[in-house]
Amino acid sequence: MTTTVPANSAASFSTLALSQTMLANLDSLGYLQMTAIQAESLPIILERRDLIAQAKTGSGKTAAFGLGILAKLNPSYFAIQGLVLCPTRELADQVAQELRRLARLEGNIKVLTLTGGTAMRPQIASLEHGAHIVVGTPGRIRDHLGRASIDLSTVQTLVLDEADRMTDMGFFDEIAGIVSACPARRQTLLFSATYPDDIRRATASFLSNPLEVIVESQHSETQIEQRFYEIGFDERDQACARLLNHFRPVSTLAFCNTKVHCRELAEHLRAQGFSALALYGELEQKERDEILVLFANRSCSVLVATDVAARGLDIASLGAVINVDVSRDTEVHIHRIGRTGRGGDKGLALSLCAPNEKKFVKLIEQYQHGPVQWHDLKELDAEPGTEPAPNAAQTALRAPMVTLAIMGGKKDKLRPGDLLGALTGDGGLVKDQVGKINVFEFITYVALERASAKQALARLCGTNRVNNSAAENIGSIKGKSFKMRFIAV
Repeated sequence: MTTTVPANSAASFSTLALSQTMLANLDSLGYLQMTAIQAESLPIILERRDLIAQAKTGSGKTAAFGLGILAKLNPSYFAIQGLVLCPTRELADQVAQELRRLARLEGNIKVLTLTGGTAMRPQIASLEHGAHIVVGTPGRIRDHLGRASIDLSTVQTLVLDEADRMTDMGFFDEIAGIVSACPARRQTLLFSATYPDDIRRATASFLSNPLEVIVESQHSETQIEQRFYEIGFDERDQACARLLNHFRPVSTLAFCNTKVHCRELAEHLRAQGFSALALYGELEQKERDEILVLFANRSCSVLVATDVAARGLDIASLGAVINVDVSRDTEVHIHRIGRTGRGGDKGLALSLCAPNEKKFVKLIEQYQHGPVQWHDLKELDAEPGTEPAPNAAQTALRAPMVTLAIMGGKKDKLRPGDLLGALTGDGGLVKDQVGKINVFEFITYVALERASAKQALARLCGTNRVNNSAAENIGSIKGKSFKMRFIAV
């Protein structure tokens, strides 16, 4: 059975068979009304039926399957009862964080994240101590199965989150191996933004008599303003810069269809004075982590990405999405623009279209049941064919923050409070001049107000000037010396 519902359906969580503790926690988190995907899928999940749920990113699907896992979880049974597979490390971290928030009043429930890009040994040690819910990427979970360091024989609920992305990324064999390691008698929940026939056939054996829910992937015109601009074949990068100069979004995700174009556009934008970085496949995990930190902490204003690289990326407040290349897949287009206009904010989606791409825009119009809104680049502030001079753009278009990288992290027992104390003490900053602080195993990133950053580092290092080499900047935190450097964007 398939149910299709509009995206604005809403109902109270109190209508569900959830514990009073869970309802009180949802209320404290501000979860008062269910989203459409929650309202349609949670009754099915709580009945322990298998489910195929099709909904766009940002629809509230994590809470839907998270509440389903927690509703039947036994905290006193210290074994893996819930397993969530995600396509990327970033999405796995976000899902695990949300599950911990949902479970915070439910007793001592342990949620463990298992992803690539981090050492195996600490993960094996954590598994030896036990966990109730595991959230991970298919490759790393398969690695643990191969080492016999994980036991999935007690899994009650298996979730495939963004199943279409995991399949696109070549994870099908890993997923099939993981599914076979889980009990045959389990509940399987498959969440996907798209569900084409090839994935339907491939995943059929994972599910038992599933029900299917589809939340329409349409975006309200009152929430996301879409504008299309026709351009010539060689005007694409120049037009993107003009859009950014005109609309001036605080943070922008710009989509290109190839990694080569990503690199070229990011270089072009940096030459115009923008703080821009490129995110594409084949980047080392360390590089990817650093780029995402810089974008999230507002040290990078424009992130130029391919669809594959942006999978699992979730930035809470995104000023605009620019489709520098029109997607050839209509649902991918909807998925892209749905990253702006979240949480009740107004969103802006701008698309550049060369003559040979108009056929793809026609498909978007058919999908949206109406014409797109065409605009002329001549409407923008700049004269046609002109771009801002690099020097004039430096002040206006740079990101408001700059990131200080400190060569120390969790292994050195550094905590965010330690960094904030040092920067507002010896560094001479006030709290509002310090942004996000991300502490990793061996490195820490701190966002600082751009205008005050160099002076703060100089004071922290007890010197009159700052050097570009980390080896020459030595600052003291908690009585220990650390190498430090700014990451240029």
